[in-house]
Amino acid sequence: MWGSMSPPLKLSIKSQNQRHSYARYTLCNPRINSRWFAKKGAAPANRGRGNWTEIVKSNEKYEGYYNDHGLIPKEEQEAFWAALRRELPASFRFTGSRGHAIAVKQTLVDYHIPQITSITYEGNVVEPPKPVPWYPDQLAWFMTTPKNVIRRFPPFSSFQKFLVSETEVGNITRQEVVSMIPPLFLDVRPGMTVLDMCAAPGSKSTQLMELLHAGEEESVRKAAAEIEQGTYDPSKYPEGLRDDGRTTGLLIANDSDYKRAHMLIHQMKRLNSPNLIVTNHDATFYPSLKLSSPAGEKQPNVYLKFDRILADVPCSGDGTTRKNPNIWSDWSPSSALGLHSTQMRILVRALQMLKVGGRVVYSTCSMNPIENEAVIAAAIERCGGPDHVELIDCSKELPDLKRVDGLNTWKVLDRDSRTWNSWEEVEEHRKNEGITGLGRLAASMFPPTEDLHLERCMRVYPHLQDTGGFFITVLEKKKEIRAKPEDSTKVIPKASVAAVVEELDQKNRNGNGGSMNKIEALDDIVPPSEYTSGKDATVAESTHQPPYKATLDEPSSNKRLAPEIETQMPVKRTKLEDGTEAIVGDRPVHFPPPSAVEGQEDTTDFPRAEEPKPNPNAKVSKKKPGQPFEEPFTFIDGQQEEIANIFKFFNISDRFPRDRFMVRNAAGTLSKTIYYTSALARDILAENQGRGIKFVHGGVKMFVKQDAQRPNQCQWRIQTDGLQLVETWVGPERIVTLTKKETLRILLKELFPRLDKDNYLRLGEVGERIKDMDLGCCILRVEPSEGEDGFRERMVVPLWRSLYSVNLMLPKEDRRAMLLRIFNDTEPVVHMLPARNAAVADGEAETSEMSDVVGDAVTATADPEMVSDEILKAIPAGKTEEEIIKNENLIRGEEQEDLVTKRETYQRDGDEEDRFNTTV
Repeated sequence: MWGSMSPPLKLSIKSQNQRHSYARYTLCNPRINSRWFAKKGAAPANRGRGNWTEIVKSNEKYEGYYNDHGLIPKEEQEAFWAALRRELPASFRFTGSRGHAIAVKQTLVDYHIPQITSITYEGNVVEPPKPVPWYPDQLAWFMTTPKNVIRRFPPFSSFQKFLVSETEVGNITRQEVVSMIPPLFLDVRPGMTVLDMCAAPGSKSTQLMELLHAGEEESVRKAAAEIEQGTYDPSKYPEGLRDDGRTTGLLIANDSDYKRAHMLIHQMKRLNSPNLIVTNHDATFYPSLKLSSPAGEKQPNVYLKFDRILADVPCSGDGTTRKNPNIWSDWSPSSALGLHSTQMRILVRALQMLKVGGRVVYSTCSMNPIENEAVIAAAIERCGGPDHVELIDCSKELPDLKRVDGLNTWKVLDRDSRTWNSWEEVEEHRKNEGITGLGRLAASMFPPTEDLHLERCMRVYPHLQDTGGFFITVLEKKKEIRAKPEDSTKVIPKASVAAVVEELDQKNRNGNGGSMNKIEALDDIVPPSEYTSGKDATVAESTHQPPYKATLDEPSSNKRLAPEIETQMPVKRTKLEDGTEAIVGDRPVHFPPPSAVEGQEDTTDFPRAEEPKPNPNAKVSKKKPGQPFEEPFTFIDGQQEEIANIFKFFNISDRFPRDRFMVRNAAGTLSKTIYYTSALARDILAENQGRGIKFVHGGVKMFVKQDAQRPNQCQWRIQTDGLQLVETWVGPERIVTLTKKETLRILLKELFPRLDKDNYLRLGEVGERIKDMDLGCCILRVEPSEGEDGFRERMVVPLWRSLYSVNLMLPKEDRRAMLLRIFNDTEPVVHMLPARNAAVADGEAETSEMSDVVGDAVTATADPEMVSDEILKAIPAGKTEEEIIKNENLIRGEEQEDLVTKRETYQRDGDEEDRFNTTV
């Protein structure tokens, strides 16, 4: 008999055609992500006529499994299920370097929180956003304020604008609270090599990268100062920061889906780290990465091992019920059964690639022990037992995080919801009754007989701190391992056609033969398609995108907010090859196909890549049929003339490495963009070229080619992405210092403020410094200073010096965010287009001035169709039609070159546009 049932809760959702994850879509796209914070419209206006169904927040099997099997203590069951039926609080995290994140957070604390706490509603003080108590430096926040209160009061409107603008530029990211836990237990430090095996959409990877770069900004500035003074001693720096203060570590973020790997890149790129490589591989058979051998006699191959590995594996997601309500209707014991072996293979592969003494964090958003403790026990057994792999007791870490111990005993349900206490029971039934209903059951799903200290695993339940459900385990590798192959005799094979016929007969005998919506056994033979699109599906539905009304502001009072739609919308599910569904939601979805021979696995610690090694002189790596083409990473000679000229123009210190520059073309041509990587990333990219390793991203843009207005002007500018890396080493000749807020306001507010005549005086110290500076790129350093007109935070921004104007090389989103954060200014940015010079009637305007005016006018407009009009307005009177056409053609050519620039970034389908420096 199943446990007592709680009163059902009903929730409207769209039909199956719209079962995609709005949460996943917004998280992967920063622009859409920012809209989550904005005021939303909700259901379509024809809600009453739509194909809406009712989700009942009750499931007898789901509740019975956790209640009757002792997985949730009896005294906590009521609170547990009540929490799962409530809406999940909104949560977000401040991202980037620690210093910058704290500065952005301070705006929330100093300005917005006091405004919100002044609100009373129905006699009660409105609760403002609160910091997550266990997250370091209070950089994670959540809010439980009802939506009707948010819509009613102006302070929330101001708070909303702040969230939107900072999310657009990547300073804030929406992330579920429990999703923030695994990286903190991984204990990442600068200098470590880290692998995120199932990384997309990248929220956890960004946390790992932040930890990898912890303290780097301060150590680089300190090292540069000591080098200049001749007192630099690398031994006095932490081990991972001895590359002149730079971190020597590396993060490899992997995803098995190519498009999701590119979503991951966009989530990560705001951190602008040269210590990142993104790959596109099956996590269960992640290839070993070859390291370069010392010069001299031939050495045996050496492969990379990792200090830390995060295995945030695909799961059934029954801990995400609060944001994925379709789980109430879809939950089935078979969901966990189909994922168990894949999860175990990923964890075993992680342990194989780990250094001795290294740490693996295994996590899921499921509460099912089949996907959690059973996987841990099975992986430890395959890797040699607790003498080789040990569970770490983390009970004293993050003391404010409420969690419960892992389980040592549990029961297993088959797909017919029959309970099994041991594998021996299953084998006995199989011997006497056959395998009907037993498909996918395995001996590894049952509790181990050996004491592995599974109580050291951590379970986070929704009612403990008003979160989702989650599971985390920390494992340490004690000795080198040689993993045992899977024992195929201890796995019930997949169902056969006979099992399908038997299930149909059973349904007919039970009197429900007319309803054949779900034939469980059929999933083992013919996996259903991921989506079933109806003929009446809208464009948004058929392309798996949120409906327009979920992302646009609808002032009508009868519309629900997008977060409400998000909560109600059934989650998109992906099918394994054997038909098992697994959740997308806020979870990475990686379902590596099983090996060609079921039950066999590479038992070496370092398997070779799947493809044979080609000619080492080949410049373009081989790819499998159907694999998207990726331009190779070609490293260039740092002593060549072009690089030498760049270093000379910016007076870059000789201490800055010249051997880490690369381009994305096979010929190694310096066509448009020069990338920069860390030393270890360079070695891995170069050594594994042509070995079948699917690299999709590495390094950051450092220099971008720019049209010069004068023959001897440097054609290369420092890209925003790489500015933080090189600015400390740039000579004073190209540095402009700013200490006054009002000057920064002008530079942020105005595009291309003029420098000619006396206009430079408006720019104060910046105008005085830059008016006599050579044309081209320079660096604006905003230094903290005392007083009301001073800054609390150090900032570095690229600046472009033209003939008669100057311009911050920032996208408009960054300008708006800085204006709002620093000045609480919400007014639009002003285009400082020059008026027609009616005074130059004799047509003697200087050619250089005309070129500058035209260039400024064109770069200030983003609409190609408007270019001609702006050019006509900008060209001085008296010029001939032929000259006008000539200049317009010039601009059209520059636009075409901009397209080449964008192609240099190798954007793929679904990529976010490169917003940086395309208007300079």
